[in-house]
Amino acid sequence: MSALPSISPQSSSSLYPNFSNTIPIHSSPFFNIRSTGPFKGGCLRTSSGLKVLCTATKTAKTPAEEEWKVKRELLLQKKVRSVEPKEALRLQKENNFVILDVRPEAEFKEAHPPGAINVQIYRLIKEWTAWDIARRAAFAFFGIFAGTEENPEFLQLVESKIDKSAKIIVACSAGGTMKPSQNLPEGQQSRSLIAAYLLVLNGYTNVFHLEGGLYRWFKEDLPGESEE
Repeated sequence: MSALPSISPQSSSSLYPNFSNTIPIHSSPFFNIRSTGPFKGGCLRTSSGLKVLCTATKTAKTPAEEEWKVKRELLLQKKVRSVEPKEALRLQKENNFVILDVRPEAEFKEAHPPGAINVQIYRLIKEWTAWDIARRAAFAFFGIFAGTEENPEFLQLVESKIDKSAKIIVACSAGGTMKPSQNLPEGQQSRSLIAAYLLVLNGYTNVFHLEGGLYRWFKEDLPGESEE
C-alpha cells in the first residue's frame, strides 16, 4: 500500500501562480494548484513551491481542462452568444429557453431562477485514491477543506434532462465573459463558459451564456426560488 502523501512549503506561495505549461492537480477554473513539470509519481512540486509526495499518477487532460483560448475560439466559432439577465428571463418566458444552472447543488438549492435545471459541472472530490488524497492534502495546505473536481457525469446528466435541440442558457455564479477588455483581452473563463464549451463539443446547437452570472441576476432583483 502506498504511503500517504506529504506536503511541505518550499517558498512563499500565491493563490494565483503562473499557470503556463503546467499540469492541474484538480479541476476548477477558479483555484488551481499545478505542477511545473511532468508528474510520474513520487515527488511533485507546484509553481508556488508546494511539494506533494505521492505515488499517484495524473490522468490525461480532459476537454474541460483545455486552455481558455481554445475554448473561447470554439465558442465564438459556434456562435455561442452571451445574454444579459433580463434578456435571459424574457427568453425563458417567451421562447421556451432552458436555464441550465451548473453551480454546486447546495448553491442551487439556496436560490435559483424559477424553472432552472441544475447539473453541477464541478463536485466535491469523492474518491480516496492516492491521487485524490494528494489533491485533498494540497487544498488543506491552503485552508480549503472542500476541494472540487470535474463532474464526470455532467454530460450524461444534461443529456438525460435536456434535449440536444433545446435552447439553453448556461449559468453559474460569476458568469465570466467572452468579451475582450483592456485588462482581459481574451475575456475571462467561468464554470458556465466551460459548460457551454462541453455542450457544443457534444452536439448541442443552441447554446447561450448568462453574462454576469446569477450574481447579476439576483442583484437586478429578478425572480428566484429556493429549495428546503
